[in-house]
Amino acid sequence: MTTEKATFAAGCFWGVEHIYNKHFKQFDIKCKVGYIGGDIENPNYRQVCSGTTNHAEAVQIDFDPAKVSYASLVEFFYRMHDPTQLNQQGPDRGTQYRSAIFYHSPEQKEVAEKVTAEIQEKHFKGKKIVTELIPAGVFYDAESYHQKYLEKNPSGYECPTHFLHW
Repeated sequence: MTTEKATFAAGCFWGVEHIYNKHFKQFDIKCKVGYIGGDIENPNYRQVCSGTTNHAEAVQIDFDPAKVSYASLVEFFYRMHDPTQLNQQGPDRGTQYRSAIFYHSPEQKEVAEKVTAEIQEKHFKGKKIVTELIPAGVFYDAESYHQKYLEKNPSGYECPTHFLHW
């Protein structure tokens, strides 16, 4: 089995991880939460939340492209958050909560650009998608207590924007 990586930032990583695991479990994806896109090595949660590291809270997904397409994962990314909010999702504010797709290859970039244009035209006419498309750099796993947080804490905080918008 050949796997690829997909990395998305869409607000608080707990809700992003939870909704991907819930909706793609039949495709045997593997999600982990962490930090990407920043200026320091091995950041911790407190540092990222300070807004000084430039990292985004993100979810990295290992997936089998024979079972689920990257385009499907990107489209779902747009369905499950509000990509028109700059540096925030719901009440969570700061650059660590930005909307971003971190692509791992030129092919992923091309797919992300195509899907973004289609979603902009079909679902967000009159509102600009502010999602950044950025080459994936080093992904730092978040602390273990963040992994599968909402699975372990079913009544834990979940961003109110993490639901399927269409």
